[in-house]
Amino acid sequence: MTRVAVTGARGFLGWHLRAALQEAGATAEAIALGAAFDATAATAAVDGADRVIHVAGVNRATDEEIADGNVGFAGQLASALRAAGDPPPVVVYANSIQAGNGSVYGEAKARAAEILAGAARDIGAEFVDVHLPNLFGEHGRPFYNAVTATFSHLIANGESPTVENDKELTLLHAQNAADVLLGAVPVPVMEGLQRVETVSGVLARLQGYAELYGRGEIPSVADDFDRDLFNTYRSYTFPTQSPIGLTRHADSRGSFFEIIRSHGGPGQSSFSTTVPGVTRGDHFHRRKIERFTVLQGRARISLRRLYSEEVVSFDVSGDAPGAVDMPTMWAHNITNIGDDVLYTSFWTNDIFDPANPDTIAEAV
Repeated sequence: MTRVAVTGARGFLGWHLRAALQEAGATAEAIALGAAFDATAATAAVDGADRVIHVAGVNRATDEEIADGNVGFAGQLASALRAAGDPPPVVVYANSIQAGNGSVYGEAKARAAEILAGAARDIGAEFVDVHLPNLFGEHGRPFYNAVTATFSHLIANGESPTVENDKELTLLHAQNAADVLLGAVPVPVMEGLQRVETVSGVLARLQGYAELYGRGEIPSVADDFDRDLFNTYRSYTFPTQSPIGLTRHADSRGSFFEIIRSHGGPGQSSFSTTVPGVTRGDHFHRRKIERFTVLQGRARISLRRLYSEEVVSFDVSGDAPGAVDMPTMWAHNITNIGDDVLYTSFWTNDIFDPANPDTIAEAV
């Protein structure tokens, strides 16, 4: 794939989808729907695209807005598909496991699927109807996208959430959902990527992460679900909990400080020297946890959230050591701003795999 047209590109799942597309080397063409819909622009976006992915939807509004919004969005996209001179060969719909369950939302999602399936049939495209469960992931909107976002936000701000309705949730990380929508992961494989957990179980996991991470320690991330849920929690702690202070012990022999305590899972440590004025990095990770620790010298660590102008910078020194953990899907780099050689330690939670590096070029 080289070009993919996406509705809802500015939303929670759309943001995650764009990050996955960037790793795949594909361009995301955003399609505005609703009041901002422009038939000419939408048709141009789908014309010649390798795939169209419909993510946009309405899930929290009045019953009328939910019904009209979901059905209306599908109708607008269907009209653009039918008008395209070179229609896409694949149309993907980010549907919901609630589709057809009798609720206003479920019935609207089901009707939208029918509309898009009809358009795909008319243009000779494959229609992929992906019934997504409860999604969680970095930078979800608290009190809106998911209970994981609400709990993470509250815990990161020192509050103690309570569970009012404990029930089982079927959870899927947004990056896994993005891979399914892109076709990188077959739809039948999605079930194996899901995790069933109670609301109280999710809260207990997040509180456990917070207790350890509050001391600068990394919880066990041997399980992919724990890694993804921890990365979700971390996104709500940044930048207020960075850098992580390290205790430096010094005497006549020199100095000593711990860099990291990891409670489980693989890991890899590396070390670099950097001459004055040179910058390293300028990339991002979708899943990998990475920690920078300056051992000697002076450095500026800068980070920018993908698809935004939000840049956060920290000036760090080996004289007062502090660790900075890179949030997933934030571009980051480190620059030697001192007059001497910079010594830096790097730790990641996985062993580098050249075939799957999870290191995507992106300038801060």
